[in-house]
Amino acid sequence: MVRYLVGRIPLVVAPRWILNEVQPIAIRDVLNYLTPVAAKPPGGIVEIGGDRVAFKQMLEVVAQVQGYPRKVIPVPVMTPTLAAEWIHLATPIPRSIAVPLCQGIISNLTADTARATELFPEVHPITYRYAVELALGKIERGEVETTWSFALGEGPTYELVAWEGLNRETRSLLVRAEPEKVYRTFASLGGDRGWLVWNWAWRVRGFIDQLVGGPGLRRGRRHPEELLPGESVDFWRVEKVVPGGMLRLRAEMKLPGRAWMQWEAPPEDCGTRLVQTALFAPGGGFWGFVYWVVLYPVHRVIFSALVKAIARAAPKQAPSLSWLNSCAQQATPSQWGLREHQRGYPPSRLRRKERGFRCG
Repeated sequence: MVRYLVGRIPLVVAPRWILNEVQPIAIRDVLNYLTPVAAKPPGGIVEIGGDRVAFKQMLEVVAQVQGYPRKVIPVPVMTPTLAAEWIHLATPIPRSIAVPLCQGIISNLTADTARATELFPEVHPITYRYAVELALGKIERGEVETTWSFALGEGPTYELVAWEGLNRETRSLLVRAEPEKVYRTFASLGGDRGWLVWNWAWRVRGFIDQLVGGPGLRRGRRHPEELLPGESVDFWRVEKVVPGGMLRLRAEMKLPGRAWMQWEAPPEDCGTRLVQTALFAPGGGFWGFVYWVVLYPVHRVIFSALVKAIARAAPKQAPSLSWLNSCAQQATPSQWGLREHQRGYPPSRLRRKERGFRCG
């Protein structure tokens, strides 16, 4: 939360109780306390903590380490609920976590570490500033394991979350086509084929990118369907590709941050769950955050139309016999016929498919 606040807001207006003292402690120090516990006799409740600092100081230290010239101004009127709502809007921290965090600092929150010093004389907690430097260094090197996750399936098919500093928008649709066909559809985007929807908007974005020194759409793609890791697709770069299952593109257009587009095609219910994810890591502090917020309404319209276009295009490809036989074991011909009818197949084709299932 502290990192997001100082990274995105140049002038932090906070409640007066941010002058209260707290004792943050590095995770490595917590582990240093826990590791020898098994070899020690019961010692009751042991309070642990690091430096005594005001929450305002915590913000200022993180800003200094990151090189941001930030100003923190305490104000007398702001309730914990209002402060939590502000944190929820300005950072990826959900409201359910922001509220208890704010409630925890409305008074001094310090520990009596005398017992800890007596029982664990070998443990010497590092300073808050050093802990911040170590943590930010790990983030910069990409050594932090993910702790935020969500699952698709029975839940809603649209979700927008901020995940470890990444703004993440995910959309999913159930497509009545085999995974390979869905994969081929999104793996053939770009180049001469274009992006299925809003092609004029993609061209405008490419033109603007060229004006500011980016690659624009002029690079196209090497092959209309085949993709290899590391090659370019318009102003994207293929970061990861799993033939038949997943594609991740990394944006190389000029942005105040880093961006990715990812598609996945796992099988589900005799079809494919098409999952489209847009990720954006704001850079440059405040302006990266502003970029995401201002352009999100436009991106929402385009990304929604894109996932629907992929879902419509994939079933137009002829299904393989092996996939048809596999589906025949999961659904009766009448059930499959209903699904095909809903998808728009003519009755004659439905009858041919049903006969194929009976033979299978």
